[in-house]
Formats: sequence, C-alpha cells, structure tokens
Amino acid sequence: MLCYNWNFSRGSFNILNPAAASFPIQSIINSKKNPIKLIPKQEIIRSSYSSSTANSSTRSKTAMEAVPNPQKPTFEFLTKKPYVPPSWASHLNPIPSHVFSLSHFPTPIHKWNLPNLPKGTEVYLKRDDLSGMQLSGNKVRKLEFLLADAVAHGADCIITIGGIQSNHCRATAVAAKYLNLDCYLILRTSKVLVDKDPGLTGNLLVERLVGAHIDLVSKEEYAKVGSVALTDVLKAKLLNEGRKPYVIPVGGSNSLGTWGYIEAVREIEEQLQDVKDEVVFDDIVVACGSGGTIAGLSVGSWLSDLKAKVHAYCVCDDPEYFYEYAQGLLDGLHAGVSSRDIVTIQNAKGLGYAMNTTEELKFVQEIAEASGVVLDPVYSGKAAFGMIRNMAENPKNWEGRRVLFIHTGGLLGLFDKTQELAPLVGNWRRMDIHESIPRKEGTGKMF
Repeated sequence: MLCYNWNFSRGSFNILNPAAASFPIQSIINSKKNPIKLIPKQEIIRSSYSSSTANSSTRSKTAMEAVPNPQKPTFEFLTKKPYVPPSWASHLNPIPSHVFSLSHFPTPIHKWNLPNLPKGTEVYLKRDDLSGMQLSGNKVRKLEFLLADAVAHGADCIITIGGIQSNHCRATAVAAKYLNLDCYLILRTSKVLVDKDPGLTGNLLVERLVGAHIDLVSKEEYAKVGSVALTDVLKAKLLNEGRKPYVIPVGGSNSLGTWGYIEAVREIEEQLQDVKDEVVFDDIVVACGSGGTIAGLSVGSWLSDLKAKVHAYCVCDDPEYFYEYAQGLLDGLHAGVSSRDIVTIQNAKGLGYAMNTTEELKFVQEIAEASGVVLDPVYSGKAAFGMIRNMAENPKNWEGRRVLFIHTGGLLGLFDKTQELAPLVGNWRRMDIHESIPRKEGTGKMF
C-alpha cells in the first residue's frame, strides 16, 4: 500500500482565509431580494430553498431564506407537506406524495483549501454534517421522505437496522420520537459483545436517551440471515403484539429514500444560481455505505443541468455490489439509465467497515487540526482519504477541475475511536505558574 506524507502546515492549508485562497466568490451571496451581510474570513454559498413551483414549495420561502422576515414567524420544522419534484425529475415514478421537514436546509457550501492538489484543482465542501445536531448527516434527507410515508401508512413504530454505531439508526431513533413514533433498532455487533450491555458511546448514547428499543445481533448471524429477514422477524413480532410497524432498510436506501438526494441536487442547483460569480462543479465526491445517496446524487446530476461526474468511495462491500444495488434503486424509479453510466465507484473500505488504519485516522486528525473540518472515520474520512490518494496517483485526471465533496456527517462515530485517536492528539500540559505570581485564597471564582 502506498503511503503519503500529508503536509498540513498552516502555511499551505488556510481553509477560510480569503486573502490566501484563489476563490472567485468574495462574499456570501443570497437572492437579490434578500442580500445578507458579509461574514469576514468565511466563504459560503447559500440560497433560499424554493421549489420550482411558487405555490408548492416543500419548504416555504420565508422559513428557508437566509434572512427571514421577523414580522412573519414560521414554524416549518417537523411539518409534513405535499411534495413537488424538480421539473427535470417529474417523469420518475413513483413520486413521493409528501415530505417532512426534519432538517435545516440548505446546508452551506464553502471552499476547502486542501494542500498539494493537482494543478488548477479546486475542492469545495457541501456541509450536510451541518443539517442539524441530533439529525445531522445524509440520512436525514432520506428520512424526510421515508417517515412521511410511514405516517401516511398509519405506523405507530419504526424498525430499522445497522451497525452498532450506525448514524442512520441514531437519526431514525431521534426523528421517530420527534413524530411520536416508537423506534426499534437491530444493531450488528461482535459475537463476544452480543450478550452484553452495548454501552453509551457515540450514537448509542443518543439512541438510548430517546428510548429506542435495541436488539443486538452478531455479525455472524447478520451475515447468514440478512437484514431483510431480521427486520421481517421483528416486524412479525410487533404485528402479533398489535403494533403497526414500518420498516426502513439499511441506511434508508430504497427507491423512496433516493429522493432525498435527488432533492439535494435541486438544492445545489439553486445555491449555484444565487452565486454572483459563476461556479460550475465538474465532479461530486461522496462516501457510499448503503447506496441510496449515490443513486440520488448520480441520477439527479444526470437529469438536471448540474451534469457533474459523481465519484463514490464505498466503505463496505465492493464497487460491483453497489453498482448492482444502485441499479435496483434506479430501476425502482423507472429512471431508464445504467448506474455504470452515471457514477464511478471505487473501493475505500480499507480494513473493513468501521475499521481504520492508523494512516486513515491520522488523515482525519490532520484535516481537523488544519481546517476545523471534522470528518467521521467511517464514511467521509475514508472517502476524502481515497479522493486525495487518487488525486496523488492520477493528477492528470483532476487537473483544472472543480470538485464538490459531500460531507455526510457522522461526528458521533468518532467517540468510538478514542483509544485509536489518543496517540495522534496531544497539545496539553499543566500550566506553569511562576511562584512570583501573587496568590490569595478566593481571588478566582469558580462558577
């Protein structure tokens, strides 16, 4: 395996300093009707999140503009509304009838001044990690459609499944409680831990705080039985108890969930339209863990005017599996396109799902120290690592291109990596207070 010496010195990596960046956008730009004040030392692309149909927006203009009218307070969060798709996606079928507002959209885009990029290459970040706190990340975009469907079907509880530190399961547990639905999680863990209390680390803490019901299954059982059969077993049990369960698949990745990132493409288009200086993205880079995000991004980019080439870095399974899985999602929407024609998938799983090499964790640490951008170790961290490695190995393929990297969240997953990260971080010491400094009891108040 090739090794790289990442140079993240402050001199070569100054992410939000306009003076040091060759960035064409010198201010934050919103719509002409609603200009917003400049924010020094930040470059962010924002827009109102309006539908192509003026009276049918999924999020009202007042609620989502950067500077809402204080005279007209709105309460759009956690409301369900009729959904109107982008005009370029109106032929897809089925089209969701409703969507819930569960997040804070649009998420910002800003330039990411990574060092040692190929000649003329620019990288931007789409901050889906900032879509909320408890509901941050890419999963919430899918849940906006999936939970609207669950409510429409009269569900009183939600079932979903994932790894022991699943971001999707945490987001589902929180969103379900927002909507007064119980949540049942099937979490995959090691066979030595399957009979033990799973603890309160990272996503588990949030899930258990909001009262999610957790069933543990070993990785070996999961591999033999499969996620569909496992959720079916729990669904049958709950039906026998008189409940009305609604099953959401791994990662929320089915054809309905795919609409979350079709809608994200519309959001990106609208953000670019509101930018003073023209910005066109040649490439979109994103992590792939269950397939729904890449299916939505790729078909949306293909159908819309965005026309960016989508690169996915899979963090589990292999590219062949995800080409086939994404194809199933596209066929479920009658998209009429081959997944292989609209997305390029590369392997970035390294040691395996949710497992990291020291080199990968060092990369995450250095990115955070240099830029303040914290990548999660399971998804975006591996995808960014793979992107930078690919650029180093094949610089000609990236020269002069403008790249949008989708940060899909997952911050809580870092708390499960504290032991591995401990040797990589330092910067602490006991403060040296010279004996000549006056001391008097009670001088310092401890609040």
